[in-house]
Amino acid sequence: MKRILLLGSGELGKELTISLQRFGCYIIACDKYKNAPAMQVSQECEVFDMLNSNNLKQVIDKHKPDLIVPEIEAIDTESLIQFERNGLKVIPSSRAVSMTMNRDKIRNRAKELGIKTARFGYAETLNGLIEMFHNINDKVAIKPVMSSSGKGQSYASTVSEVKKAWTVALNGMRGKKKKVIIEEYINFDYEITLLTILDSEGKIHFCPPIGHVQERGDYQYSWQPAKCEQNIVNKMKIIARKIVKDLSGKGLFGIEFFVKKNEVYFSELSPRPHDTGMVTMFTQNFSEFDLHARAILDFTIPKIELCKTGVSQVILANKNAQGKFFIKGIQSALQDKNIDIRIFGKPETKPYRRMGVILASNLKKAKEALSKIKVVKAEMN
Repeated sequence: MKRILLLGSGELGKELTISLQRFGCYIIACDKYKNAPAMQVSQECEVFDMLNSNNLKQVIDKHKPDLIVPEIEAIDTESLIQFERNGLKVIPSSRAVSMTMNRDKIRNRAKELGIKTARFGYAETLNGLIEMFHNINDKVAIKPVMSSSGKGQSYASTVSEVKKAWTVALNGMRGKKKKVIIEEYINFDYEITLLTILDSEGKIHFCPPIGHVQERGDYQYSWQPAKCEQNIVNKMKIIARKIVKDLSGKGLFGIEFFVKKNEVYFSELSPRPHDTGMVTMFTQNFSEFDLHARAILDFTIPKIELCKTGVSQVILANKNAQGKFFIKGIQSALQDKNIDIRIFGKPETKPYRRMGVILASNLKKAKEALSKIKVVKAEMN
């Protein structure tokens, strides 16, 4: 039985925990708040700041895990590198985690590998950001080098908007870096997530491409399969192979691309299951969580088959949400046999926080189900 220290216990960690436990794994779920989703299904849990290297070391010394599996960005990645040097196994590897959880590192590495990206630069001060904006001389996206789920991301076309974006980025950043990335806005035709699995033998496997739509930098719904011409899929696979092989390790990577006409641009990479990939719980013979579990446990990766088309639609708290809550309308939404629902079990709401996901055969049905579900503030007695 593998002892696994899960660093980050959100909805992705919860589903991964379930997949790992099917193989008899013992999970210690960690996060900065109590009763996080994965903690509700794990054998043990720890609540602490994972950016604190001393806290992280204490937890690792206490539990002596066989594997350390990061699920979020807010982790002291330099400590993970040291732990791996001392013989601990980090998934997919400490190098991969460090590079991908810092947007500057992975974007620089993509450029070194000759992978096409939007024009970009970095800034650690507002004046530096304004200077970079003038260098790019176009509409830009501005976001922290370390964040997740779109936090701190905004767009700017004027100096005034750049100043606002700087504040948004500072408020949304995770980690210790007061640094933002500014990149040329690509007026893309569509976005794709290509789930890419690197197994313990060095072989690479792909899931059918997933399309998605974002708002505020965070995905709202995704669908599989995305309608891509084969030559576009082939270009994405070439890029995915190159960057995943370079990062090394084992596990599932969620790789995001922009597609404009016949051009493919590398955008982001997550060294773990991807939020847009929750649709695979409905569509594939093995979900992205099952595939990640198999890869990190050195098990055979089976043939990945698309059993049916599907959509994932997020259930969000409203823009003013705060505190305790309950969810209404689930029974009504489930009257449609083509609908499935996952409620994440987060203990409290926040503005636009993902509280669940609807899985459906198509977007129309997903939207109909969503219209019946409400995240309602709990009445205080």
